[in-house]
Amino acid sequence: MIRRRWYTACLARIKAKGSTADFQQVKVVIRAFTMKAVVILCAMLALSECLVRVPLFKMKTIRETMQEKGLWEEFRKKYPSNPMAKFSSEPGTEPMTNNADLSYFGVISIGTPPQSFKVVFDTGSANLWVPSIYCNSAACGNHQKFDPTKSTTFVNEGTSLSIQYGTGSMTGFLGSDTVEVGGIQVLNQVFGLSQTEAQFMYYMQADGILGLAYASEAVDGVLPVFNNMVQQSLVPNSYFSVYLSRNSESGNEVIFGGYDPSHINSQLNWIPVSSQAYWQISMDSITINGNVVACNGGCQAIVDTGTALIVGPDSDISNINNIVGATSSNNGEGTVDCSSIGSMPNISFSIHGISYSVPPSAYVSQSQYYGCTTGFENSFSNGIGTGLWILGDVFIRENYVVFDLGGNYVGLAPLA
Repeated sequence: MIRRRWYTACLARIKAKGSTADFQQVKVVIRAFTMKAVVILCAMLALSECLVRVPLFKMKTIRETMQEKGLWEEFRKKYPSNPMAKFSSEPGTEPMTNNADLSYFGVISIGTPPQSFKVVFDTGSANLWVPSIYCNSAACGNHQKFDPTKSTTFVNEGTSLSIQYGTGSMTGFLGSDTVEVGGIQVLNQVFGLSQTEAQFMYYMQADGILGLAYASEAVDGVLPVFNNMVQQSLVPNSYFSVYLSRNSESGNEVIFGGYDPSHINSQLNWIPVSSQAYWQISMDSITINGNVVACNGGCQAIVDTGTALIVGPDSDISNINNIVGATSSNNGEGTVDCSSIGSMPNISFSIHGISYSVPPSAYVSQSQYYGCTTGFENSFSNGIGTGLWILGDVFIRENYVVFDLGGNYVGLAPLA
């Protein structure tokens, strides 16, 4: 029954996007073949017309904006980053921190008629929230705000919401409404409407966040958007994938219900999720030129689209920066001579017996204001989550990632 509901929805999307002749041809094939053949048909002929594709747009980061204005040093001191904050909380709570290097967002809509918002698709948190018209914080002033009075399908859930940040908080309340993602409508999705927001969020390009972590991490027991997609039979499979292009600002996407094999040249390596809270997996080691430089004997890593850099224990990050020829500053940032990028080594992350290489062209960023810096960040964990790594966008831009909610696996393969 679940599959048939999806096939019906799939046909509706093909009919809406294609010609009448194409639609009739697909119907003939469906009558002639098994349901398994229909899955193959959708994958081959429609190149995932039956999947839910959401383009991701690359935006200017807070760091870049502040550097252009000459305010970066002041900003980083006022709003310090603590990338481990959101992974060191109790289940059902969601402390977060300023992440000045996030650069990707997608567009969703909420309500009837729809109101559009730019959101970060974040595998490191589990709630959907956007600013509301009831928010008077400066941070809400330059973002789209949801107006529940203009939606005929909105329901106030009567529950308050609070998400703590390292340098402030977001407070508001929960409501439910129709959420449209990639052309499909998720009914009765519970989401947060902010009434106050932390000051640093004023500088965010995105309006809000759409969390894709496990439901156990959602504040107030809210069922995440993707879980509802699966439950409402809106996607053919209970996994989603993320593609971040190496060099292009276009082509980046999230696919709900499948993945695009054209992004890879090899098979996916399926790694069991070691802790079903975030997308946490076991990593074997990190090597440079065949020598182990970090994660000696194994460690844990979280694959997180909501973190821009690669984050690890302070001593390991310092060691990596030293080996690649970077000079570490007091805040843990590694700076390198831009002319030496071509001679710097690749860094290999061994996961489930497979090596995933990240070249210097991927882990070094160049700024006309601050020169070249490495994409490695100290965890500043102060003992919390010691040994834990975060594989953020620097890693994902080199490796295709599939997040399998139904099977509790993370699929990885180097980009084509």
